[in-house]
Amino acid sequence: MAISYYSLNQYLQDTFGCKVYKIALNASLTCPNRDGTLDTRGCIFCSAGGSGEFAGNPEKSITEQIEEGKARVSSKVRDGKYIAYFQAYTNTYGPVERLRALYEEAIRHPEVCAISIATRPDCLPEEVLELLSRMNEIKPVWVELGLQTIHERSAAYIRRGYPLSVYDEAVAKLRERGLEVITHVILGLPGESMQDMKDTVSYVCKSGATGIKLQLLHILKETDLEKEYLEGKISVMTEEEYVHLLAELLRIIPETVVVHRLTGDGSKKDLIAPLWSADKKHVLNRIRKELE
Repeated sequence: MAISYYSLNQYLQDTFGCKVYKIALNASLTCPNRDGTLDTRGCIFCSAGGSGEFAGNPEKSITEQIEEGKARVSSKVRDGKYIAYFQAYTNTYGPVERLRALYEEAIRHPEVCAISIATRPDCLPEEVLELLSRMNEIKPVWVELGLQTIHERSAAYIRRGYPLSVYDEAVAKLRERGLEVITHVILGLPGESMQDMKDTVSYVCKSGATGIKLQLLHILKETDLEKEYLEGKISVMTEEEYVHLLAELLRIIPETVVVHRLTGDGSKKDLIAPLWSADKKHVLNRIRKELE
């Protein structure tokens, strides 16, 4: 029997009625795990670019980055719309006036139909929540929270820097304001069993999140995770293991929760392992075949 789920593509078509493409932006912000507030090393898996390798040039304005993103996908998107995706680092971490200027510049763009803001659950003070709520009155605002796992031993290992209760509180406050919440989960963290990962996904689906991103653990250059991998302390999932895992996870995700990502892809120039994940088209085809 085929496994069905509510895909991002279907959700975008249902919501906006046309092809929608995400444009990744770099707002030149930082993170409490990097500026010394919590740590200076970042999360153990996070690259020097703050997971924004595909984002725009931070030396350019938000509008310029949007226009460049549009140009890159001009052959794919005709009469479509765009989501301005604040991807790199922590995009609610900064003076509220600066954040307001960034969000407004993106949301006022005539071809942008929504903005998506990647951040941490512990970086949502009241004044930022109010700002997000006001932006949501103009156009839809999605808030993407980097949870990764519900298991405290794994959270400590990856240097996440906050307890699960902070995530729960963030989701509740965002949903109270009518904001969409998309939760990032990393699959294949060292020491986690299939049941551990199922428990995380199940928890997210019951937490109030409206969407979920499933991300294969990547080993990237110049991260502390790379050192652990090269020293033989950790391993990565095979393609077969990952495809099988996804099939199991999608069985427990209700169709009220949008699946925004099935695998993710690291920058090829920075990817150490698993190398099979670099061929994203092949991997997605394998996943579709498994689900059918």
